[in-house]
Amino acid sequence: MDDAVRVPGTDLRFGADAVFGFFLPGAGDAATAVSHLALLREAYRAGVPRVVMTRMLMNVAIDAVVGTVPLLGDLFDLGFKANRKNLGLLERHARAPGSTRGDRWFVAGIFAAAVLVLSLPFVALAVLGGWMAGAW
Repeated sequence: MDDAVRVPGTDLRFGADAVFGFFLPGAGDAATAVSHLALLREAYRAGVPRVVMTRMLMNVAIDAVVGTVPLLGDLFDLGFKANRKNLGLLERHARAPGSTRGDRWFVAGIFAAAVLVLSLPFVALAVLGGWMAGAW
């Protein structure tokens, strides 16, 4: 899904994820979700720790959210290879079961970023409300 074809003369690789996303906007991203789910199912069956599963889900979420942006999402798919990242996490778990400090920091960082982004409208309203109250 992520790197089946190599661009001749370069190290750039792409797969069905980028192709589907480019030619079938929206539907292509939904179609690639099936491969994400299959890999997540295998990770669950392998007993991957929750924090690693959460990291894998966040890779999928990042791919899905940015993938919905026209053109930018297609370019993003060329560099951010969620399935490749998740396969690496699954293989790492097979070699050395358990989670790492990096897994926990990644999950905490994404969670903190999500809280920050979701709180921005409220902060903006509070600042704007204070400014408007002072203007009257």
